[in-house]
Amino acid sequence: MLYAWRGGSYTFSVTRTRHRFCVFWLLATLLVVRGPTFAQEAGQKPAEAAEKTAREKVAAPDKSLSKPELPFQIQLLESHIRFEINGDSRKEVHTIVKINNILGARQFARLTFDYNRAFQQVEISLVRISHANGGTSELLPSAVVDAPNPVVEKFPAYQDVRVKSVRILGLEEGDTIEYRVITTTTKHPLAPDFWLEHTFDRSGQVVEEHYEVDLPGMRTFQIRINPNTPAKSIDTSGEGEAKRTVYRWQEFAPKESENESASLTSTDLSLTTFASWTELAKQLDSYDGKASSESDLLKEKAKELAGSTPGKNLQMEAYYEFVATKIKTVDLPLDMVGFQSRDAGEILTSGYGTLPDKFALFQKLALLSVGDLRPVFVGDHDGLPDELPLPPHLVHMVAAIAIAPSAMSDGQGDMPICADCEDEVWFEIGLEVAPYGVVRPDLRGKMGLQIGRLAGIWERAENTWRRIPDRLPFPEKQTVDVAASISLSGALSAKVKYVLRGDNELLLRAAFHQTAKEKWKDVAGLLALSDGFRGQVTSVKVSDPTATKDPFTVEYEIMQAKFVDWSKRPVRIPALLPQISLPEPPSKTLPGKPALEIYLGIPLEVETHLALKLPAGTVVQPPAGTMVARDYATFRSKYSAVRNSLMASRSVNFIKRELPAGETMDYTAFVHAVQSDQAQSITLVPAVAAADDAKPAKSSPKQ
Repeated sequence: MLYAWRGGSYTFSVTRTRHRFCVFWLLATLLVVRGPTFAQEAGQKPAEAAEKTAREKVAAPDKSLSKPELPFQIQLLESHIRFEINGDSRKEVHTIVKINNILGARQFARLTFDYNRAFQQVEISLVRISHANGGTSELLPSAVVDAPNPVVEKFPAYQDVRVKSVRILGLEEGDTIEYRVITTTTKHPLAPDFWLEHTFDRSGQVVEEHYEVDLPGMRTFQIRINPNTPAKSIDTSGEGEAKRTVYRWQEFAPKESENESASLTSTDLSLTTFASWTELAKQLDSYDGKASSESDLLKEKAKELAGSTPGKNLQMEAYYEFVATKIKTVDLPLDMVGFQSRDAGEILTSGYGTLPDKFALFQKLALLSVGDLRPVFVGDHDGLPDELPLPPHLVHMVAAIAIAPSAMSDGQGDMPICADCEDEVWFEIGLEVAPYGVVRPDLRGKMGLQIGRLAGIWERAENTWRRIPDRLPFPEKQTVDVAASISLSGALSAKVKYVLRGDNELLLRAAFHQTAKEKWKDVAGLLALSDGFRGQVTSVKVSDPTATKDPFTVEYEIMQAKFVDWSKRPVRIPALLPQISLPEPPSKTLPGKPALEIYLGIPLEVETHLALKLPAGTVVQPPAGTMVARDYATFRSKYSAVRNSLMASRSVNFIKRELPAGETMDYTAFVHAVQSDQAQSITLVPAVAAADDAKPAKSSPKQ
């Protein structure tokens, strides 16, 4: 069901954005094949389970099931954080964990802590194991291993991104682990500002938690405390520069009734020295085109890429394709590298870079001939403009530039960054396979923090936030051609070809690009499975995932033995075409609640075709076709047979993005017509059966 799928909603406070990743589980499966994209996420859970569990959002328990035993339980979690006037900090975490079963023992078999050596140090000062059968043991400091994060092992420029780990052997059920970890931060790239966010555990995983924040009295900061979890005490001491304010909490595992009623998503403590998102944007503004010199190397590369290409838009496309596809992306979180970038010349020479690095190089190339490109940091949810400015909530980065119409072809025109410029081009520079002007669908429609001073941006705070346009630079279209045959033995052999432009194109480009070629059959098998084809994929051929100027094509051959049983009469099979899935009509609204609009997404055209060859003499009885036309979408199907061959086609064309709630009944009828057509089967009468049916009936003997 790859085609015209309109599910997967992303709900925000202002608008709703949806994307059609009906095979989103394909990439999830690929994570198993490829391993985690960043070792911090996989390695940090056992190591920092105490702290991480305490702040993660926890799913509500299923009341219909008995509560399972926790693999481990944190009996005590103590955190002490102290900030200094200059932004330096010290965080000490003391944890006592009870291992309840073998799963918990495996989770804590290795403690790992990620950090950036450029401005952080991690000390594992204590690891003590109290064994269930008596006795204790402590790990010596020599047992601590400090190594580069696996993500950066092949990239020398990022050797400061590291992991400290301790391996704990022989853990058993009933053992208790006690460890103490101290993290010091000095001269952070965003200093002297600092920030903090914390959420107490509400799942019962943490029995008792003590939390303390020690703040300098001479710094001005914003703080928000959840009224359901007020500080147990707030103490002030000292005068002048020695003045300190200490907030302390003591929380216990909630009772069952309290756990059910407590909010599972509320942040308990947010704190920041940034006065506003605009002030944070100023601090992040290292992308002004002057941070590194425009070296001869950059000028030569820009001339090589753009050459005599007419028009700034084509020049930008040349720069983009080089940076996006030729500079290897090092997948590190923005806050792990302090939101900083290396020198553009160094990035060009090394051939790799983080997301900020790739943007820095892209911007420097653009400045040489096109204009000023500006970064937009995308938040992890859409309500950020109303929340305190906390850098860790900025999790991704895209770029935008406005190219005046006159500059599209003759190289002239101003290059302003404007809020609603129709000629603005947006870029997804980290995926390596995104076509020019395409931003991946889970980011489109989201709010982003734009960095830059143009158009008086610092004077008007509301202009700091931008909504990424929910559009594509080309019509979205998908075609599928299936050439299949069924043998006398009932085996199915099919060649399937996909030609894609749009969101699913981007998904499949990324899937094949990030997977080793020897495993491409696995990807094709998952794609086939998502479209209802069963069997063994025997060959796969795809176009170059990085050749983004042309549509992406995927071709595979699949075999399925015993697809039909010719001994049955009649034989009925579905049309061997991917199912076209549509957005579900909205459910009935509650009294007093406004009816929901129907979101159809970006206009999309889908065509599917089948040519099926059957054994000689087979009689084919195709179903009737369907034609449904509305001003918002059309659907058409056609089925025909010539001798022992079947031809079938289905197409859908979404014209509008959304429908008013008043058209729910009409849209429901449209969906029902499409589903009814796709539920039709094709009747096959084998040659032998057809011959038997054609024989005249024998007359009964006279009595």
